[in-house]
Amino acid sequence: MAEALGPWWPWVVLATGAAVTYVWRGLGVALSGRLHADSQAMRWIACVAYALLAGLIARMIVLPVGALAETSLTARLTGAGVALVLFFGLRRHLLIALAAGALALVGLTWAGVG
Repeated sequence: MAEALGPWWPWVVLATGAAVTYVWRGLGVALSGRLHADSQAMRWIACVAYALLAGLIARMIVLPVGALAETSLTARLTGAGVALVLFFGLRRHLLIALAAGALALVGLTWAGVG
């Protein structure tokens, strides 16, 4: 297919990707005034989004791929635990919790724990 478009194929791919992205964003902007954030549908959507995020994080911890797969499960669970404890202990300060969890994972992996 790239040969059929000649030298223009990167621009066609870029334009198609941009169009698809901006159509959905435009639709969101157009409908945002009509949606109520406290409606049952929006609460359900928020719950689904949080569930998907929790599932992805759990998958990264339990079944990692790439470089994270080289670390032990103990180090990954401890790093996640440190991050959670600090997140809730420091009144939801995300940056400190994330940095501490990452440092715990790196430190435990470097020390060979697990």
